[in-house]
Amino acid sequence: MSPWKAALLAAALLALASHQAHAQQTYPNRYITMVVPFAAGGPTDIVGRIVADHMSRTLGQQIVIENTAGAAGTTGAARVAKAAPDGHTILVGPMSTMSFSPALYPKLTFNPLTDFEPIGIAASAPIMLVSNTAVPATRLAEFAAYLKANPAKLTNGNAGVGSTSHLACLLLNNRAGASVTLVPYRGTGPALQDVVSGQVGYLCDQVTSLMSQVKANAVRPLAVLAPTRSPVLPDVPTATEAGMSGIDMVVWNALFAPKGTPPEIIEKLNAALVKAITDPASREKFLQLGAEPPPENQRSPQALHQVHAADVTKWGEVIRSANVTIE
Repeated sequence: MSPWKAALLAAALLALASHQAHAQQTYPNRYITMVVPFAAGGPTDIVGRIVADHMSRTLGQQIVIENTAGAAGTTGAARVAKAAPDGHTILVGPMSTMSFSPALYPKLTFNPLTDFEPIGIAASAPIMLVSNTAVPATRLAEFAAYLKANPAKLTNGNAGVGSTSHLACLLLNNRAGASVTLVPYRGTGPALQDVVSGQVGYLCDQVTSLMSQVKANAVRPLAVLAPTRSPVLPDVPTATEAGMSGIDMVVWNALFAPKGTPPEIIEKLNAALVKAITDPASREKFLQLGAEPPPENQRSPQALHQVHAADVTKWGEVIRSANVTIE
């Protein structure tokens, strides 16, 4: 390369670096699109709106929610994976989409672990096992024994193949040594209604989705599938306390940016997120949902990456062992 061409190239690179540095210093310089990969009104959408409202005030720019539903959240995630890595398009990534998808979808167009920059966990909620009130078991050990002895008497509802409710109860069924009929629905709502009416035997899903029916005594809570009890349902024991370990499933929603988003921007977004989730008003809103912000040692991008990678491995093994795939 001639000296003058080398000089021109160096000048161009310097100008680009200067432009990028200026953009990072002034970030955000326009509104931010927060993609929620599900329809409005669900737990992921509500969590996104809680943090978006607070983060908008911290960052000085409006955060606009964009609901891009489809294919168990992968449509919206793919949209963010392909977006410009400038911090103006971010994702509310639920654990199901970000951890189950690599094993569920052979033709997935993105890699949840390598095509995103982690920002931080916003909130998490445990999975709970509930049965209809006619099931002759009031404790998890009794339920597991009844299920194994009478697999034809109970059906297991879920919110659809590949959903958290599907995989959580799949793990529980395997742990109990029971082979039961699975009944997939198009969401938690209709599945839960059939548990209430007695048409379906039991269901595993987020405390967020089940809490109202539990408090109305319309279904029987048997265990929280988490390391600790839920603060909104403190009388419901954990699965480990009830004698069945190894079936914990805590569902998280976290923020991600496209791969290549500058570290300075990730740092600003993480700081704004941490401020949002530690605000007392936000914490109260999460509590009303049956969700909680992460503990202090799990609020960094690095902590999210570790949790995410562990869940991809854990649930990938569960999915592959059950031969569950979605074309």
